[in-house]
Amino acid sequence: MPSPERDPLAPAPLLDPGGLERFIADLRGAGRRLVFTNGCFDLIHPGHVVYLREARAFGDRLLVGLNSDSSVRALKGPGRPILDAADRAAILGALRWVDAVVLFEEATPLELILRVRPDVLVKGGDYTPDRIVGAREVLSWGGAVRVVPFLPGHSSSSIVSRLRNPKGNNTLSG
Repeated sequence: MPSPERDPLAPAPLLDPGGLERFIADLRGAGRRLVFTNGCFDLIHPGHVVYLREARAFGDRLLVGLNSDSSVRALKGPGRPILDAADRAAILGALRWVDAVVLFEEATPLELILRVRPDVLVKGGDYTPDRIVGAREVLSWGGAVRVVPFLPGHSSSSIVSRLRNPKGNNTLSG
């Protein structure tokens, strides 16, 4: 039986392994097209919102693989993430284009990509298709790989930099 449409005002679930399997089975059973993207999503900003909206447009459901806190630290260094995984997942889940969020601990999302077998794999504009983890695998089963351009002037790293060095222009206060 097809799963009901998600209420856009209800937050998307943070899936555990069993929930992920049910999500995928329901989606496949309903003949829906799965879009997958991943990232740290530390300090959600307008660029993330535009990126996720664009990613969702490539299919019927958007699953976001979210780097765990230890994975973010390994990628971004000490002091990151600014927000912990539960907070980042809650914010992502509140965006109407996100249908589900799943954490991953590994350095790359390849294991997760192989498990969910998305129809479309999406990454941001700092990637080229040949540098996207999982692209070769997704293409091998007939899926597509898409790159969404960045919204200029928006990045979590630049926000963190401005917070840590408020002497520059564009300081944040609150």
